[in-house]
Amino acid sequence: MSSADTLRGADRLRRAETLRARIDESISIRQALLADCRLAAVVDAVVGAIVGSILEGGKVMLCGNGGSAADAQHLAAELVGRFCLERDPFPAIALADNVAALTAISNDYAYEDAYARAVRAYGRPGDVLIGLSTSGESVNVVEALKAASARGVITVVFAGAPGSAVEAEAEYALLVPAASTASIQEVHKLLGHVIFEMVERELCTP
Repeated sequence: MSSADTLRGADRLRRAETLRARIDESISIRQALLADCRLAAVVDAVVGAIVGSILEGGKVMLCGNGGSAADAQHLAAELVGRFCLERDPFPAIALADNVAALTAISNDYAYEDAYARAVRAYGRPGDVLIGLSTSGESVNVVEALKAASARGVITVVFAGAPGSAVEAEAEYALLVPAASTASIQEVHKLLGHVIFEMVERELCTP
């Protein structure tokens, strides 16, 4: 066997080990979620808040940074488009969608104000703001939550470990017990999908 073949074999082994390790990590995080006795109650409250808001003519706003901004856009699309059922659209806005406003506010004021200013522009009492932050320390998300609370907007966060700045500003916190940013983001998407599936079914079931 050539040295190149030996290297390829070692590469395959490392890749297989990495794959198994990441799948094992994902399984352990989800098992920890299942063991969290608070999770079902928080999910129930968040679903109820979103359903109630939409029934009363309200909307869902979402914000985050980087991958969390993309996740906010993804989840907003599940409401405006569809998820599991054919239905009328539900109102949702990903606050990062308006790049001109985001960059203008960041440039003219401060980056931490970008989402807060959008919340003050769009938010009405009874609306819902969902902030996503894997670190839990995103200052612009913290400021958005403060602005939302001041306007009577219901506040929800998806974060990582407990005790973060975003958790302190939210009425409802969905926390992922993981250290890896990627793992936290994966579970945020899972929780978002579960919540929006419940919202969709409750709003569409006679």
